[in-house]
Amino acid sequence: MSAAPLRQAGEHRWENRLLAVVTATLVVFGVANTYGASSLERSGEGVVGATFFLRQFTGALAGGLAMVLVSRLDYRLLRPLAWPILAATIALLAIPVLPFTRALAPPINGARRWVDLGPLSFQPSELARLAVVIWCAGLAAKKGEQVRQFKKGVLPFVLVLGLVSLLVLLEPNLSMATLIALLGGIVLFAAGAKIGHFLLLGLAAVAVLYQKIHDAQYRMARLTTFLNPGEASTETMSQIHQSLVGIGSGRLLGVGFGEGQQKFGYLPYAYSDFIFSAIAEEWGFAGVSLLVLLFGLFCWLGFRIARTAEDRFGQLLATGLTAAVGVTAFLHMAVCLRLMPTTGLKIPFIYYGRSILVVTLVGTGVLLS
Repeated sequence: MSAAPLRQAGEHRWENRLLAVVTATLVVFGVANTYGASSLERSGEGVVGATFFLRQFTGALAGGLAMVLVSRLDYRLLRPLAWPILAATIALLAIPVLPFTRALAPPINGARRWVDLGPLSFQPSELARLAVVIWCAGLAAKKGEQVRQFKKGVLPFVLVLGLVSLLVLLEPNLSMATLIALLGGIVLFAAGAKIGHFLLLGLAAVAVLYQKIHDAQYRMARLTTFLNPGEASTETMSQIHQSLVGIGSGRLLGVGFGEGQQKFGYLPYAYSDFIFSAIAEEWGFAGVSLLVLLFGLFCWLGFRIARTAEDRFGQLLATGLTAAVGVTAFLHMAVCLRLMPTTGLKIPFIYYGRSILVVTLVGTGVLLS
């Protein structure tokens, strides 16, 4: 082995260790706050807060083990597997869309987003987020300078990302479909695609987004609530209002772990969709600042790894994986602070959900490798 690879391996060692510590801290913080925000959640059989905690805890253990195993593999093995991974993901995304697969993907809260295989249930859209990053990095690295051309460079990405986003949109899940397209665009931009192409596609995307928002009453209500809260109905404003109440109640140091009031039915899904608000209430500005610092540190380390990766595929893959965590976390926080319309995107590592946590940790394992 030459001196350069040995030197790079030494340089990456402290970054990998620190990234692993940051990730572990976020996971532990997430498991603890899942219990704190769900301790009063009830089902028809009574209190199920402990069940939420145990599920998240087992997901953290499984995901942590997967992260360690994946981090020991050579990330270059993913490059020839990019197309098969994408094809398998598209097949899984088709399950909730097809009418004859309702037994495998039953409707939950008016949407078919979960695939239920008995002991294993997961959201294919979460797998799609990881698969799209791997595929985009592999194809962009292969095309090289061709990504600056529209027909040979950008168009193939648009067609494939459009298909994946369409399948997610049919669940329906507009926010995740938009995020998947955005992550593909970030990888393509990092590969050197022209700004003019992004402006053109951005205009088309805005038109499609507006049409999809206009077609669904609840989406229009969310947009109206954000743009003109004075004219929004009390029911529509309730959720975001309680989110802000929870954040404001935390003040500097919070009301104390497990002492938050928003989980008493004021803020629905305080353990998932608005867990940032629950954290702000119980941990205050100090806890929120720590959370933002941890995500900022995660992104800084991820982009450092991307900048010094040995090959183009590694650079683009690390960029996409880092953006998947950073962008999602930022959007979740922005929604809770009413800086943007409600989207339903979940904050990585912290949000309740075993399959989502495992997928995110696997992506982090690839980043560590």
